[in-house]
Amino acid sequence: MVDNIRKLGASSKPVNLSDLMTSLTNDVICRVALGKKYGVGSDFKEWLTEIAALVGVVPLWEYIPWLSWTRRFNGVDERVVRVVKKINKFFEVVIEEHRVRERREGDGGVLDFVDILLDFQRENASRSPIEDDTIKAIIMDMFGAGTSTTLKAIEWTMAELIRNPKTMKRLQNEVREVAGSKDEISEQDLEKMPYLKAVMKESLRLHTPVPLLVPRESTQDTNVLGYDIASGTRVIINAWAISRDPSLWENPEEFRPDRFLDTSINFRGVHFEFTPFGAGRRGCPGVTFAVAVDELALAKLVHKFDFGLPNGVNMKELDMSESRGMATHKKCPLLVVATTHDC
Repeated sequence: MVDNIRKLGASSKPVNLSDLMTSLTNDVICRVALGKKYGVGSDFKEWLTEIAALVGVVPLWEYIPWLSWTRRFNGVDERVVRVVKKINKFFEVVIEEHRVRERREGDGGVLDFVDILLDFQRENASRSPIEDDTIKAIIMDMFGAGTSTTLKAIEWTMAELIRNPKTMKRLQNEVREVAGSKDEISEQDLEKMPYLKAVMKESLRLHTPVPLLVPRESTQDTNVLGYDIASGTRVIINAWAISRDPSLWENPEEFRPDRFLDTSINFRGVHFEFTPFGAGRRGCPGVTFAVAVDELALAKLVHKFDFGLPNGVNMKELDMSESRGMATHKKCPLLVVATTHDC
């Protein structure tokens, strides 16, 4: 990512940070889950984008069942079938490659997620067989939950920093003081960067990656604030609205990372006014992984580069409009001018 920005910056071309963040998160998840990148020369990224778009579709017939006949004409079913066939075939090839390779940790090889799932499959073959389709579904969950949301978090954070130059400068000073002239920033370095962590928290508060979280279903009849909620009721939590509630947050529409410097509030699901990753036993299991990726990417960006907007556009004029979808992202790509900073 850093090398790509350097090359574009050297040619004086605007840098599409949104595209770079998409490639970054896709490559990271690919390496963790599949053992290698599937970017250049592969349609994998386009398939994931299509799946993300389909997940955000809310068919009218789901709420008005007698209109279910309209699904034959809106093209959604055909899109689903088409992309599922492609992704299914792709995962079949990946699984077969792993079976042939038979990597083992004891042999000095590096295990990826597919290796671990196949080991689990073999170990349980006689007791509780695990089908390949189950493995494919778990891998798909990794990509569905880990790419778009992680991308959106870093994209919105950079957009807010560019709109707030003083905040950007303060963060750059902290990161550059801790990292110095080091070429790489480690997770240990991040622990010495409280302002960076505050910036990430504030961005997640203002721009919750999945504003309505993941829909839940009540498992028993209950009563909430005088309202009877029947078992089986779909429950949607508006985390976006809670994070901007003026009764909970001072000046909630302002980007003010300082609000998190002298407080114990975090996003681990124990403070219900701030739940970008959900809460309870069904909260996001990948929160530690996602935050590590976002914080490392953010630290490297502000350590290595200074940022501006193309064509001399004023920072405050940056378009911050949102697009539709289960995961909210910027409607317009984040285009910046990146200048290498000499440490």
